[in-house]
Amino acid sequence: MGDNRNMFLAIGLSLAVIVLWQFFFIEPQLDAQRQVEQQQQVLNQQTDAVDAASPNAAAPGSDIPSAPRAEGSDTPQAQTPGGDLTAATTAPRVPIETPSVDGSINLAGGRLDDLKLKNYHVTPDKSSDEVVLLAPAGTAEPYFVETGWVPATGQDIAVPTSATVWELTTGERLTPDTPITLSWDNGAGVVFNRTISVDDHYMFTVEQTVTNNTEEPIALHPYSRVRREGQIETLGYFILHEGFIGVLGEEGLVQESYKNVAEDGTQALAHSGSGWLGITDKYWATTVIPDPGTTFTPRFLYRTPNGVPAYQADYLADALTIAPGESTAVNNRVFAGAKKTKLIQSYEDSLSIDRFNLLIDWGWFYFITKPMFYLLDFIQGIVGNFGVAILIATVLVKLLFFPLAQRAYTSMAKMKALQPKIKQMQERYKDDRVKQQQAMMELYKKEKVNPLAGCIPIVIQIPVFFSLYKTLFVSIEMRHAPFFGWIHDLSAPDPTTVFNLFGLLPFDPMAVPMIGSFLHIGVWPLIMGVTMWLQMKMNPSPPDPTQAMIFNIMPIFFTFLLASFPAGLVIYWAWNNSLSVLQQYVIMRRHGVKVELWGNISGLFKRGDKKKSAT
Repeated sequence: MGDNRNMFLAIGLSLAVIVLWQFFFIEPQLDAQRQVEQQQQVLNQQTDAVDAASPNAAAPGSDIPSAPRAEGSDTPQAQTPGGDLTAATTAPRVPIETPSVDGSINLAGGRLDDLKLKNYHVTPDKSSDEVVLLAPAGTAEPYFVETGWVPATGQDIAVPTSATVWELTTGERLTPDTPITLSWDNGAGVVFNRTISVDDHYMFTVEQTVTNNTEEPIALHPYSRVRREGQIETLGYFILHEGFIGVLGEEGLVQESYKNVAEDGTQALAHSGSGWLGITDKYWATTVIPDPGTTFTPRFLYRTPNGVPAYQADYLADALTIAPGESTAVNNRVFAGAKKTKLIQSYEDSLSIDRFNLLIDWGWFYFITKPMFYLLDFIQGIVGNFGVAILIATVLVKLLFFPLAQRAYTSMAKMKALQPKIKQMQERYKDDRVKQQQAMMELYKKEKVNPLAGCIPIVIQIPVFFSLYKTLFVSIEMRHAPFFGWIHDLSAPDPTTVFNLFGLLPFDPMAVPMIGSFLHIGVWPLIMGVTMWLQMKMNPSPPDPTQAMIFNIMPIFFTFLLASFPAGLVIYWAWNNSLSVLQQYVIMRRHGVKVELWGNISGLFKRGDKKKSAT
């Protein structure tokens, strides 16, 4: 009986624990989740309303022209002045004028949807069109930022929508010295105000104020979103992220491609208490940034209104309750511009934006890539040319690793001095490979020579090569950075090609079907190939014919391979090869070892003469 009573007591306690757990823990979580889902549903309804009212909601194949793109450029060219605005809406606009951007704010919806970057052009030619970052609905590639309010669950409040035409109450144009204020009265006792300011660069601050003149408290959720429409073409490099991006509290850095979000439809991300999110390109980005400490729910969204793809990064902040007769204000920021390294870092530091520096894709090896950028940027600040900075940085890196390279080349010189003895051992033990290897290892040990020492200079060069490649590829500071002569952009391939005599012939080899891409062999790739060939000819040819053939083909292979790489990287490789040849030459002469360079080169002609005489 006692055992049964204890069993029933245990069952009763277990049920009590389950009920209490459900009541105090599970139910509040479910309620919070239901509220978030309801709020997201309201935001979705507003998004759908925007899609339905959008002038750009055209069926595929419509006559809306595509924004022209410059050859080799990742950014659309500027469209005809005025044409993009009239196509979008007839609502008034407020001009934007700063040292870095120009454009306008659309009073219909209070959108930031017209922005050009004054300091960046489509091509290296300064007279070319400015880069267009944001464009209104109704143009070929709409791209805009919008902030607003969503009523909390159970609230029936008229809030401004994307079609609302705001009244400009303060200011005539937005400048770093003159913010503007927009106002809208819902006619039911609630007044909405929006103050927009901008700094000298790319950071906009939006302060939204709600004044409740009713007799009941109201509750609203602030939101902000970045929206981009149309078929988005990315560069498609695996080392570069383009698409959705954000830093979301404990989730950290979140990156999603357009393709992944399109396949998923909507990605409601983890509830976040800090961070930012938006859309990034190679050099430009547009992000929305809640005030630090604001709790919000982020989301990546994909829709196809009327068959037009639309990508959106947005967040919905927790509801704010405004008592009767009171006002509540909330701030958020919008970054829309160029991803300049020092500027991004300064925003992170001065505005306490959580890990904002991750907006620039330095990659997994950022601890190598970022120092390389800062080194190049520092030298460029002194000499005024990034190409010269690459040459100087290469010398500094060579000096840094000089002790390792010195040991490597010294060991290589000793190896060369041992070649006669090695050949004797190969002849003596030509029928016994095991004894041959044992004898050679004993010789290396006795003479304190490392047969793998020749790999050290190459191993040292790999991280330097990668960091420089990544720096040239992702940092906007390198974009359109000139060197000398025909190199007007270190981040782009050498524009010349040997197959039309470097421009002397009126012929474009790249236009040749199938093989055109392989015919782009410029001056600097050829210089790089020659220096690589000279470096290999510093050493005696391998006795194995297969190895000798591979060594002879490698410079040709790398010439074709690096021809499509950024010119700055090819210049670095050619310069590094030249320094290595000089360094190895000095070390070999110091150890009394014959340099095989001239002998190997003359031997090529002698072999040719022998073949002729044999025939």
